[in-house]
Amino acid sequence: MAAWLHRAANAELAQRLAASLGISEPVAHVLSRLYEDETLADRHLRPQLAHVSDPFAVGNLRAVAERLVAAVNHRERIAILGDYDVDGVSSTAMLVDLLRRLGAEPAYFVPRRLEEGYGLSMAALNRVLNEAKPQLFVALDCGTNSIAEVERLKAEGVDVIIVDHHVAKAEAVSCLLVNPRVNDAPDAPWQSLCTAGLVFKLIHGVLKVLRLAGDARGTSIQVKDYLDLAALGTIADLVPLLNENRILAAHGLRALGEARRPGVRALVSVSGIEPGAVLSSVDVSYRLGPRINASGRLADASLPLQLLLSQSESDCQRDAELLDQINRERQEIDKRVTEEATAQAQAMGDLAGYVLHGDWHPGVVGIAAGKICRALDRPVIVLGKEGEVAKGSGRSVPGINLVEALTVCADLLTTFGGHPMAVGISLNATEVEILRERFATAVLEQKAKGGLVSDGRDLDIIHWIKAQEISERLLDDLELLQPYGESNPEPIFGVRGFVFDKAPTVFGDGNFRHQIAMSAGRRLNFIAWRLASRMPEIGRAVDLAVRLQWNRWQGRKIPQVEILDWRYGS
Repeated sequence: MAAWLHRAANAELAQRLAASLGISEPVAHVLSRLYEDETLADRHLRPQLAHVSDPFAVGNLRAVAERLVAAVNHRERIAILGDYDVDGVSSTAMLVDLLRRLGAEPAYFVPRRLEEGYGLSMAALNRVLNEAKPQLFVALDCGTNSIAEVERLKAEGVDVIIVDHHVAKAEAVSCLLVNPRVNDAPDAPWQSLCTAGLVFKLIHGVLKVLRLAGDARGTSIQVKDYLDLAALGTIADLVPLLNENRILAAHGLRALGEARRPGVRALVSVSGIEPGAVLSSVDVSYRLGPRINASGRLADASLPLQLLLSQSESDCQRDAELLDQINRERQEIDKRVTEEATAQAQAMGDLAGYVLHGDWHPGVVGIAAGKICRALDRPVIVLGKEGEVAKGSGRSVPGINLVEALTVCADLLTTFGGHPMAVGISLNATEVEILRERFATAVLEQKAKGGLVSDGRDLDIIHWIKAQEISERLLDDLELLQPYGESNPEPIFGVRGFVFDKAPTVFGDGNFRHQIAMSAGRRLNFIAWRLASRMPEIGRAVDLAVRLQWNRWQGRKIPQVEILDWRYGS
């Protein structure tokens, strides 16, 4: 059974936010965890595009925008290489689409994972140079640490632009680089943008350059045309859904729901989402995103890029169905890898961090790492085999920085890079055992320095309420907190002294449901997944850990309480 956590809230601040913003007090308690400033709290509830900062404030962005405009106007050969995950694919689709609308015909490339590896590698660069012979090369969602590759491009007389958000391991590349983690202040509003968010700002910057020059193209194209793809990359890349990320996600989800692009319409259709449905961050994370990622993991990631750029309904439907098929194949492989890697971890006992290695497809080890990380609540690296090379991905828990942990082990690694919470690495397979020991030690050292590692299985109770406080107004106010995601999770509330007046109804695979009468003839529905093996006694007071949500079905919406856990009241 999970531990229940409840940090003391600033009740005075919550009451002030409730009064000034006109919201329910439980929702104000959620906001009080995030903000002390009423203006920032209000912007969280009502994200507006007008609050997105000036694109020219981002380091090097104006220079990059001006260079792109010059390349278009001078009809230079432009090549774009974007990474194969959702962030990279979305970013590439956005920039290719913009340049086409401006009159250019950029060549675009996605690394072939098994042959060329991750990001801007020499192998991928050889293909770009041979096929496109560019005068201007743009790398998206990769390249910050590709020093040798950038120097080669410059030696060939090619101008280089990099738009990326990955951490620089040492000195960053020498070129036109847009990367807030390298160039900008840690408290900049755009600091946590992924590449899709940065490309959205770059598009804004390009249009601004054109408008300042009196070029009509600067007004004929709207930056909001790219909100759908910006949200796709932002939500899928698990960046914090606060500040500018939240604005892009909130407005972009609405644009995704409108599905103006044929490719988005087809992708939504094969993902089992009803036409016209209001999309959530869950739809991106668990339906749309995995289908885009699957192609890059197992096949050719240019397929989802082709889908997002195509204007042909029939081609889009064909490509979307193929992506859906590839995703089903990926799920089967992922299931096997996760089971085998989990068994390996369990055989190792309780370690501070795990390095797991087997004859597994490198394209799915990141998914397995994420699942095992959540299950064990430990940093996990899962490595597949490519000949004599062990290659894979790592996922972390809050408070443990994977980049820092692997920097200590850098002498063992052929390549590594990524974020504090997610990395990609490769090394000689003979070094895996040494890496296991040193990685676990590095994690322990971070914990000793005060790294806060909360049990991912714990339930963080935001606020305690009574069942009678659950109302339609409260649920409406809670919807203002969406989209949920990284750093803005769906809130968990505690309900004290709840009494089941009759036995709940068991259904499905160990689930149960219950209903109680409320005032004015209203009824409140409760549902609990996989908790039927632990049924509370009838008539005995219990505390509940719950999520509150609207259950939408056949055009109706009904208040629903999802029970995550229960315990007998003290």
